[in-house]
Amino acid sequence: MNSAIPRLANDDIALTTLPKSMRAVVCYGPGDYRNETRPVPRPGPDEILVKVVATGICAGDAKCFSGAPMFWGDESRPAYCETDVVPGHEFVGQVVALGEGAESQGIAVGDCAVSEQIVPCGECRFCKSGDYWMCMPHDIYGFHRKTQGAWAEYMIFPAGSLNYRLPDNIEPKHGVFVEPLACSVHAVNRGNVGLNDVVVISGCGALGLGMVAAARLKNPAKLIALDLNEHRLKLAKKCGADIVMNPAKMEVVQEIRDLTDGYGCDVYIEATGAGKSVEQGLLAIRKLGTFVEFSVFRDPVTVDWTIIGDSKELDIHGAHLSPRTYPTAIRMIADGLLPMDEILSHTLPLERFREGIDLALDGSSSLKVVLEPTVSS
Repeated sequence: MNSAIPRLANDDIALTTLPKSMRAVVCYGPGDYRNETRPVPRPGPDEILVKVVATGICAGDAKCFSGAPMFWGDESRPAYCETDVVPGHEFVGQVVALGEGAESQGIAVGDCAVSEQIVPCGECRFCKSGDYWMCMPHDIYGFHRKTQGAWAEYMIFPAGSLNYRLPDNIEPKHGVFVEPLACSVHAVNRGNVGLNDVVVISGCGALGLGMVAAARLKNPAKLIALDLNEHRLKLAKKCGADIVMNPAKMEVVQEIRDLTDGYGCDVYIEATGAGKSVEQGLLAIRKLGTFVEFSVFRDPVTVDWTIIGDSKELDIHGAHLSPRTYPTAIRMIADGLLPMDEILSHTLPLERFREGIDLALDGSSSLKVVLEPTVSS
């Protein structure tokens, strides 16, 4: 483990020695996030208290801040987000206290740990069928009061949360990428990639790069990455892409057809959140191909559904969260399969979260923007 995160023994820290207050970012509505002083939470039964080492800014966090309807509702859907909530669902923390019974989870004081972004209720029809990532209450860290997030100096892993200890050979800060990488792994799994497939991943942001690395493990016949940013394309090659293409510099649909005897790619995974990429994918994919959508769109996207149905009879798969993929993501980082120090492109103190949101929204110079809280004395 990195020497910057000294390992704690069980008797090195007690609840009575923790600070009583902490700095936290709190959401009061779109565009209204405030730096505040809040009490340091205390763990109840089966809960874990962690000191936040690092927390990421997801594209979803940035779009939530800017008021996207999928978070705050519109005429066709209710609001998902709640106010008076600390944001942040990408994080890694060092365990500082265990509530009664929490030791049974195999995580000890001093460990660096991560937690799946959703805390399932265990009672709804989805949880009971094993599809816990579609849990009806859908308590994701950083969006509901019940699951306060990581843009703070300390946070709680609640009872029922799905928690994982990081191995000692992972740089603690790199643990912040477990959540987005696990999402990327799930998206690739949804593509049912075969050994003879030509796979296209559109978008080489942090999630897209994770998809490239995950798809590489499937060993497809050709792995193609698309992005408008040349630096991201270079990173895609480092993550395992065979071919990279910039849609601003070439007709990528024709290029993909030329590489596949005119048929088109077998699997197209959309990771840009741009409507143009969806349209491009429907044109680039072969008949009976598989299209995977994993993006957060700010606005509705309109496409020609005839292509999906009568023209090509496509399989369209959504991909949401990261069911049962955290262990794979942790192993990929531990095995050095991604250029982590380049993917974690910007690190800012917690107080500069607005600057971080702007970097994430702009995207031209950033990949994964990370906030590092400074613990109060």
